[in-house]
Amino acid sequence: MITFAENQIPMAENNSNTVRRRKSSANVDNAYGHLQPQATDIERAVIGALMIDKDAFSLISEIIRPETFYEPRNQKIYQAIQNLNMSERPVDIMTVTEQLKTEGTIDDIGGPGYLLDISDRVASSANVEYHAHILAQKFLARQLIQFASRVEEKAFDDTVDVDVLMQEAEGSLFEISQKNMKQDYTQIDPVIRQAIDILQKASANTGGLTGIPTGYTDLDEVTSGWQKSDLVIIAGRPAMGKTSFALSLAKNIAVDYQVPIAFFSLEMNNVQLVNRLISNTCEIAGSKILNGQLTPDEWDRLDKNLTKLTGSPVYIDDTPGLSVFELRTKARRLVREKGVKIIMIDYLQLMNANGMKFGSRQEEVSTISRSLKGLAKELDIPILALSQLNRTVENRDGLEGKRPQLSDLRESGAIEQDADMVLFVHRPEYYHIYQDEKGNDLHGMAQIIIAKHRKGATRDVLLTFKGEFTSFRNPEETYSSNAGSGEIMESKMNEGDMPPIEGSFPPPMDNGDPVPF
Repeated sequence: MITFAENQIPMAENNSNTVRRRKSSANVDNAYGHLQPQATDIERAVIGALMIDKDAFSLISEIIRPETFYEPRNQKIYQAIQNLNMSERPVDIMTVTEQLKTEGTIDDIGGPGYLLDISDRVASSANVEYHAHILAQKFLARQLIQFASRVEEKAFDDTVDVDVLMQEAEGSLFEISQKNMKQDYTQIDPVIRQAIDILQKASANTGGLTGIPTGYTDLDEVTSGWQKSDLVIIAGRPAMGKTSFALSLAKNIAVDYQVPIAFFSLEMNNVQLVNRLISNTCEIAGSKILNGQLTPDEWDRLDKNLTKLTGSPVYIDDTPGLSVFELRTKARRLVREKGVKIIMIDYLQLMNANGMKFGSRQEEVSTISRSLKGLAKELDIPILALSQLNRTVENRDGLEGKRPQLSDLRESGAIEQDADMVLFVHRPEYYHIYQDEKGNDLHGMAQIIIAKHRKGATRDVLLTFKGEFTSFRNPEETYSSNAGSGEIMESKMNEGDMPPIEGSFPPPMDNGDPVPF
């Protein structure tokens, strides 16, 4: 990876024998041939303000860090001031001097005389916050200069794999952006107005949906649809039907409701995904679509039902080994250019964190889940990410024992923390359990277990699963024996008007509706 340790950024040479600025002729940086972005006078002004105003540190502590300063001695002074604040001790020229002596760095900064000179030059702390932002911008510029220089150096090396360099460069740039990302506070009044506006729209909607419809009656009832800025984790053991459920959702959202959706598939290629969608929509066994051995009735069914998929606003990206940085770039473009309202990812553990170095895979997955939540908030759309479960569930016995738990999420407890909602796809018949404790038949039944719901209740939603079509349906729906009619099967939630949210989603298309293409 392109090493990006902040303390490796070339700094001005430290001269402990003088408090005067170097002459401009001596300020040329040997590493880059000219002076790097800096503001040493402002650095001194900030330090001086911190020593005369006890409240100044709280104003700037989230803006700058010790490494933000260009001069090494100023870094050490700010570190001493930071340590004093963390231990809740007063900050003034005397206490800072003593702290530097304790840390053994008083001589490195030029002695007490340097602090005295700074203190004499600063009369007010009025602009300390503004000054801190200037220093943060200078520091970011230096980071980018170092980043570009290292990329350039490696790009000239014929022994370096360019594809590897690209991934490392993405990781380093992503790391810079993450470390410098700031979220400011908002006064409550405009947020109240926004909340009331959403409430009024919801009250005017007889269907009760405030988000993107799932197409499943009971699931919509619990969630009110997929909500903006939410990170939803859909988890399950391999072969439980996670991808099938996600594609069924995608079909409901994009085909029935014409809501633009982006599907990032890291496991299957785009043809495999589309084959599954065709099987789901046309009710033709996936094995027959694979080998092409369709009956005349099935060919007729394919011909009449394929128009549902044609032109639907589904955007598939099957880039393998997708990184968080790549996803963010692609997602921004899809939202901007295609009006995408929801993103699905299959699946989270196949993503990587841009070549960043981690002590464990768990740390990397934690970074990925945090980044996905941040992206959902940034784009203000729901992100649904599929996730694997660990093997613990396989070691538990009985109907209840096989039921997934939050602790079964694979590789990271951070997934549970970052998610606004966690859903488990669970089919008891996968474990050869065909009856519950009351004797009810469980053949073809699937449980969507809402194990975490930050904004509402947790409960189970029952659906039916048809393995040969890899599709999930509402229990009240039946699989059409003459799907060649082209009729779109609807859930009860699909009846009536749709919620008036941001342009309103159109109702499900009737058979005669034109399909956009």
